[in-house]
Amino acid sequence: MNTVVAQPTLAQELIDRFRDIVGPDAVLHDPVELLVYECDGYVVEKKVPDVVLFPVSTQQVVDIVKTCNAFDVPFVPRGAGTSLAGGCLPVGGGVMITLTRMKQILDVDFRDRYAVVEPGLVNVHLTQHLKGSGFHYAPDPSSQGACTIGGNVATNSGGPHTLKYGVTVNHILGLEVVLPDGSVAEIGGPTEDLPGYDLTGLFVGSEGTFGIATKILVRITRDPAAFRTMLGVFETVGDATHAISGIIGAGIVPAALEMMDQGIVEALEAAFHFGFPLDAGAVLLIEVDGLEVAVEQEAEKIIRICEEHGAREVRRANTDAERQLLWKCRKQAFGAIGRLSPSYCTQDGVVPRTKLPEILEAISASSQRHNIRVVNVFHAGDGNIHPILLFDERDADQIARVMKASDEILTKCIELGGSVTGEHGIGVEKISFMNKLFAPEDLEVMAAVRMAFNPKGNCSPSKMLPTAGACGMEHVERAHPGRRAAM
Repeated sequence: MNTVVAQPTLAQELIDRFRDIVGPDAVLHDPVELLVYECDGYVVEKKVPDVVLFPVSTQQVVDIVKTCNAFDVPFVPRGAGTSLAGGCLPVGGGVMITLTRMKQILDVDFRDRYAVVEPGLVNVHLTQHLKGSGFHYAPDPSSQGACTIGGNVATNSGGPHTLKYGVTVNHILGLEVVLPDGSVAEIGGPTEDLPGYDLTGLFVGSEGTFGIATKILVRITRDPAAFRTMLGVFETVGDATHAISGIIGAGIVPAALEMMDQGIVEALEAAFHFGFPLDAGAVLLIEVDGLEVAVEQEAEKIIRICEEHGAREVRRANTDAERQLLWKCRKQAFGAIGRLSPSYCTQDGVVPRTKLPEILEAISASSQRHNIRVVNVFHAGDGNIHPILLFDERDADQIARVMKASDEILTKCIELGGSVTGEHGIGVEKISFMNKLFAPEDLEVMAAVRMAFNPKGNCSPSKMLPTAGACGMEHVERAHPGRRAAM
């Protein structure tokens, strides 16, 4: 009697290859385990990947990418999943390359003022590592306690101190990247103003569509000699926004200038008991840094400007502990929202600072029109708004109303001369706005650049641009006709 030996499916062959590359403990294939990776911080759209891999080296990333290409399978890199625009959503399934095990600080050079880190390093861990050295890494997204530097590179993240110090791209000197064909390239370097095209600037903010960063060379910045941190309390959001314009108009560039409205203040006070006034319409968190004599003069001037624009009080942090407490409340604002709603959608628009009163009025009107509660916390100094729409994702009607309100808010940002993203990226959430922001010719040029890096479209497909990309495990079947994938 002849024994028939079952041939492995193509999907099983792929899984076996991935296990050979990264080891069995670095491959997730069980449907229950994969549910954890169905979305990032943008919970409105979800898609479960077919497999999740956890490489620990550049070579493993190379081998994974080459294997995906051999079977024509789409792949997407992921960090901590704190993205708020679906940037690491595996749109058509395929392979998710999670970089959180690549989290080493490889080198710190204080003399030349740079550090080399792996992409899975949590942002705040670099801050902690540098503490006491006289240097720091300036980009500080509000999620810095969880987000990774690789993810910050992908979306060109900002943060509270963006106003003075700039966004992520201003602090990335070079990168080692695995390109979508599996080759490795080194771009940039510790020497500034290298000749040729600024490929580092091009790669930062490409949202994983140009390849996967496996080493990142970041600039480290001297600690300022002194800080002054203040909390301005205002009766209305309008008074606070006019104070913002007054501060910038006076020629002062604070290190940070953040606004939180009454809803956020209520949530923070309920969660952490900071002693915030619950009847305040808005509060401004303002910080200046630099030389001792300069910051004291700027702080006094800021207090006068706030009082001239209706601040009922301006509190000063008199100790480092008080300053850290104020920043703790700002960084934990999003975590406190769980007390207000089971789900929320954070938008990320930009308007000129002088248009802040108008966009906040538009947000309020949209909130009332669609019966969706909206609270606000944002980087007021550079016009980067973050309206947070509260809803229950189990209710389809609420989701529909949230999407309509979000569309109105972002469309208004464009009408006011702004943009639909300041730091969260386009991802999948905002692709439809790209046609509103750019002419067809502009999008064609962007698509051509992406094609130069990613000609097969398998790397992070269906992201950023409203053009087709590879997606779906049907690519396995097309590449290998007659053999059915069973992932």
